Amino acid sequence: MSQYFDVGNETLWNPSNGASRMFQRQVPVFEAELELPSGIGSMENEECQIDPAVFGAFANALLAQHRRTSHAIVLALSEGFTATVLVLAERAGIKPDWARLGGSPQAPLEDVQASTVAGMSAPPEGGAWGAGLREKAEELGRRMPR
Repeated sequence: MSQYFDVGNETLWNPSNGASRMFQRQVPVFEAELELPSGIGSMENEECQIDPAVFGAFANALLAQHRRTSHAIVLALSEGFTATVLVLAERAGIKPDWARLGGSPQAPLEDVQASTVAGMSAPPEGGAWGAGLREKAEELGRRMPR
């Protein structure tokens, strides 16, 4: 069996039950971290509706949070979820503003990794910060059936 993540009548993702369950369990974690609703509804009759306006704000806030951190553990724990959200956002017609996000973070840095050798590290500058994330999202997108 599988489940469906839809915007209206369009299916964005048709994952296996296990992948769907794991993704859905991570949603409230990131909603709590961002203090924002995700727009991802509950799974009912194997279908989940996504509100594109709310989801767009959530996806962009998730990317902004990713931009403000250089903490290796935080990035490792959040990268897969963030890349999956990017795929869903793109399929829903939501385009992140990579150029704006690639500039210096507008908010203070959060969860900065302290290095015992070189002091505090900062997120990479410019477009480099998102290159790996975009690559991961492209890879996942090829593996996320509709």
